Amino acid sequence: MNNIAYREINNGDGRRLNREEEEDDDEEEDEENGKGLEAWERAYADDRSWESLQEDESGLLRPIDNKTLYHAQYRRRLLSLSSTSTGARIQKGLIRYLYIVIDFSRAAAEMDFKPSRMALVAKQIEAFIREFFDQNPLSQIGLVTIKDGVAHCLTDLGGSPESHIRALMGKLECSGDSSLQNALDLVHDFLCQVPSYGHREVLILYSALSTCDPGDIMETIQKCKKAKIRCSVIGLSAEMFICKYICQETGGSYSVALDESHLKELVLEHAPPPQQ
Repeated sequence: MNNIAYREINNGDGRRLNREEEEDDDEEEDEENGKGLEAWERAYADDRSWESLQEDESGLLRPIDNKTLYHAQYRRRLLSLSSTSTGARIQKGLIRYLYIVIDFSRAAAEMDFKPSRMALVAKQIEAFIREFFDQNPLSQIGLVTIKDGVAHCLTDLGGSPESHIRALMGKLECSGDSSLQNALDLVHDFLCQVPSYGHREVLILYSALSTCDPGDIMETIQKCKKAKIRCSVIGLSAEMFICKYICQETGGSYSVALDESHLKELVLEHAPPPQQ
């Protein structure tokens, strides 16, 4: 009888010890996972969590939804374009002839934009081409790349988005210096051949901080201005005087991308027809 009672006591003590050990293990796991600690004792994976919040229209803080934010920005941009004054109306019936000049010099290999400037630009150009033809079904696009100090015509003016995208994705290589003058000379020769009723445009995505030109780029800029070629530049590094001067002389726009989402917004701003 005493042996039975002793075994029951031992079993009870054993169960209590097992429970205590399990509780200790749970507490250790909670401490490792950050649970069971006070708020000020926890180690957060992201110490800058406030950057994931934004203020909505009612003044409340909400987590950032990048997709929703992008669509809201895009809707606001289209609304601002459609609500412009009668003196700056969008020319919706315009036939546009646009050359996209892409800087594939060694500067495009920089990785300050993820995964790299070259890869990000190619992705944004793909989205832009599709959006451009949605809004300008009768217009045409051509692609020009700059590398090794030379401008190469990647695709001629055409209305097939898939052929442009295929050609671009098959030539993602960067090397050498960049030359704005060679690029402008090339697109000037091409755009001078388009009909006079078409709108001649150039959109340059420029990664370099300099231009290695064979002659006087100022003469080339004046040629483009005389031919009524509207040149716009989106920079991926820092503001350059020559890029700003090109845009001022030809009536285009110049901007520098701050990050990936800003670059996407800047590129898509050129999809709607320009204002009068």
